[in-house]
Amino acid sequence: MNDLNESQQLPDYQGLACPLPLPHNEQIVLGHGSGGKMTHDLIRRVFQKYLSSPALLAGNDFARLALPELPESQGKLIVSTDSHVVFPLFFPGGDIGRLAVAGTVNDVAVSGATPLYLTASFILEEGFPVALLEQILASMQKTAEEAGVTFVAGDTKVVERGKMDGVFINTTGFGWLPSDCDIHGANAQPGDLVLISGTMGDHGMAILTARGDLGIQSPIQSDVAPLNQLIKQLLKAAPHTHVLRDPTRGGVATTLNEIASQSQVGILLDEMALPVNPAVRSMCEMLGFDPLYVANEGKILAIVPESEAHTALEALREHPHGAQAQIIGKVIAENPGKVLMRTVIGSTRIVESLSGEILPRIC
Repeated sequence: MNDLNESQQLPDYQGLACPLPLPHNEQIVLGHGSGGKMTHDLIRRVFQKYLSSPALLAGNDFARLALPELPESQGKLIVSTDSHVVFPLFFPGGDIGRLAVAGTVNDVAVSGATPLYLTASFILEEGFPVALLEQILASMQKTAEEAGVTFVAGDTKVVERGKMDGVFINTTGFGWLPSDCDIHGANAQPGDLVLISGTMGDHGMAILTARGDLGIQSPIQSDVAPLNQLIKQLLKAAPHTHVLRDPTRGGVATTLNEIASQSQVGILLDEMALPVNPAVRSMCEMLGFDPLYVANEGKILAIVPESEAHTALEALREHPHGAQAQIIGKVIAENPGKVLMRTVIGSTRIVESLSGEILPRIC
């Protein structure tokens, strides 16, 4: 039988608190992943309600896409893909759907490209409530509209009950990069200044408190958001920006170490300038975490020439997602491949990369 017994209790996926009541008790069954009538019915009734475009409605196994005509009629296609296995599925400030869209949009945007299209693939567990899936899809739809991107292809698979935790999502993003844009991790130069668009560690701490293991009530909200419009505003103010990066897993410290290694430069941070939400700082101090290593999903690091740094800072602060932006350090020729920090007591210490996973299943 494909239908589950109506008296059967809905699975308690990670004990998650649904943001909205479930309007019906329909659940995912193995037949939804068969590729047959049940699959097509689920796509038509549920997925196309939220993720729809002419390319998807055409019903092909591919999408024919027009790329924008740019003034120089040249450029490069930027592609990025990411899988999302966050636990729990819903958390303060976001959910797996918003995370899946924003994360991939941001990975495309930090190249300097304009994000255009997304694909989405879903792995669903047998018994997962369809109403809950609709809430996730509605969040993806809203976030895609916020970012100005279009879903053009998708796929769905179903696995047996107990083989996974509810839903995993893979998204792939496509964007167009003008030929005169040269932003990458190996481009940091001595004399550049390092900017961050806001406070560190919000996402990681929001996920941790949402799990409920600590029994702590906290006002911390995830910062998850698509940042392509913020980046566009930044690049208008600082057109010679050398590096952009979103400091997700491993946090700011690990991301800056990657850039220092790629560019073979040193990076010197000012501890006094590092922005941290007071609630995040308190939580980190209690648990022994350093905010430098805690994940973010709505922040960017920008490395720009000193001559454009203050204009870039003003541009970031004019955008809602950059209101707490700060200049946090500079690029130096000494100590290539290393990140250093001038501490509040005036000493200097090395800031290493994260050696292991402090918070699994955060994105």
